[in-house]
Amino acid sequence: MQQTSSETKYLTEFYHLPEFKGLEGYKKNGGYVDLEKALKMQPQQIIDEVKTSGLRGRGGAGFSTGMKWGFLPKNDEPRYLLCNADEGEPGTFKDRMMMEKAPHQLIEGMIISGYAINSKKSYIYVRGEYDESINTLATAIQEAYKAGYLGKNILGSGFDHDMDIYRGAGAYICGEETGMISSLEGLKGQPKLKPPFPAVQGYLRKPTIVNNVETLAVVKYVIRDGAAAYKKYGTEKSTGTKLFSLSGNVTKPGNYEVPLGYPLKDMVYTLGGGFKPGRKLKAVIPGGSSAPVMTAEEAMKATLDYECLAQMGTMLGSGAIIVIDDNQCMVECLANLMHFYHHESCGQCTPCREGTGWLDKIVHSILAGKGRMQDIELLIKVADNMKGKTICALSDAAALPVLSFVTKFREEFEYFVREGKSKVKGVAYVAHNSH
Repeated sequence: MQQTSSETKYLTEFYHLPEFKGLEGYKKNGGYVDLEKALKMQPQQIIDEVKTSGLRGRGGAGFSTGMKWGFLPKNDEPRYLLCNADEGEPGTFKDRMMMEKAPHQLIEGMIISGYAINSKKSYIYVRGEYDESINTLATAIQEAYKAGYLGKNILGSGFDHDMDIYRGAGAYICGEETGMISSLEGLKGQPKLKPPFPAVQGYLRKPTIVNNVETLAVVKYVIRDGAAAYKKYGTEKSTGTKLFSLSGNVTKPGNYEVPLGYPLKDMVYTLGGGFKPGRKLKAVIPGGSSAPVMTAEEAMKATLDYECLAQMGTMLGSGAIIVIDDNQCMVECLANLMHFYHHESCGQCTPCREGTGWLDKIVHSILAGKGRMQDIELLIKVADNMKGKTICALSDAAALPVLSFVTKFREEFEYFVREGKSKVKGVAYVAHNSH
């Protein structure tokens, strides 16, 4: 296993080899050996192993994968496996790298998972803009069919499995599992009320499991090494390694694989290379744009695992770390985020449809130098009224950044209202053209 001073290359061990993308290069480096092993096991053994490994969903929710699989009803209904590759959370770009550098890793993990849950059909729902990912996966799926890893009677095991790609149409909301299922069914991509949960009644009203790209790829390694070996990485409750997408004001942005529990400080300064000369850390968004922001002081104490970040009032989410230095205006940063969430709300629930619009409008009026002091309280009030009141979490995803930005960097918002310009940049901004 390739080990650098600070990265642990477990999933990404062979990502530096261009040949790993194709079937021959993949097989040369241990590809499809774990599928053969899995097909000789009982499906329940695989589910138990995944449960014991402590693997948690890598798409944002962090829910136990084995437990999720265990929710499937014990009946003979057809069931579906959906891979969530609709990577739309601002700051996140790890799944794209996985699909483009190691498509067979995902396919093998999906076939093993399909066998474990007795699913004969799976779909990879890919973000519509990801052309290269889609083309790479399509080629790999064809190779897998030709080699007998997909289709009827895989490797003589009696297990059949077919796999297809579904191209999304550019809606962030379809990354939410029930919104994705609606889209896959040919309906408007809007989330559905739960219960019933997808495991009981999902795609075409049949039992359905939705897992993220990274989650499904890991399954192969849990089978290869066993749960005990996998648990040697990470912490007691956050096991394994995780891919983090590092972006923002660091000198070396990119995807990094580290064990969960890795210090955020080392991610920013060791792997990310720190800042341009003269700049210093101001804030970090640790888990994609919907995670509450942390001050520099908080970030320096944090470790990258589900528990620590939850205790600190934020979340690991999709593992997208957005680093903000002292040259950035927090009002401007929040305005960017609010424009995104207002644009991406599907409009189904009133608190989100109206609330995201109000948040967007209020922050942009402050940004244009037209803010009033009561607007700061109004932001908090609107955000509070949006939390936990909707079918899916998009409303919370817009409200949580507002509450954390305004609470932790209030003096910047007050200065902007008072002086009509940014405390950091000394200017007001032209009002956004969407208003």
